[in-house]
Amino acid sequence: MLEEFKKFAMRGNVVDMAVGIIIGGAFGTIVKSLVADVIMPPIGLLLGGVDFSDLFITLKEGATAGPYATLAAAQEAGAVTISYGLFMNSVISFLIVAFAVFLLIRGINKLQAEEEPAEPDTKECPFCLSSIAIKATRCPNCTSELGSS
Repeated sequence: MLEEFKKFAMRGNVVDMAVGIIIGGAFGTIVKSLVADVIMPPIGLLLGGVDFSDLFITLKEGATAGPYATLAAAQEAGAVTISYGLFMNSVISFLIVAFAVFLLIRGINKLQAEEEPAEPDTKECPFCLSSIAIKATRCPNCTSELGSS
């Protein structure tokens, strides 16, 4: 049984999938950092210094009464919150990953696209088997009349 598992795990598709998952996880981390550390701070600054990760709605106050300055303070007090700012960060991260995957698939499809074969511009003489122009009505090599073929 162990030998069968080893044979299965070392097949090309399984190894390729494992590499893809590892790279995808690393890419997800990079995108999360891009959104949280690069994209959202300027947007927050434009909107009056808002930190999106601290946008939340308090549903029920915790042990200490609110209002809470940050999401961490609300969670520390045991308050029940809807963290829509974190959700917005996740949606933006998803959109960036989806766009990157779209670009990747688009590139792969372009590489895999097969060109349509060009119309032939030559044909074979049925008498001498030499290559002649497609519109020829007489073979220039053997002078045979080709007809309308």
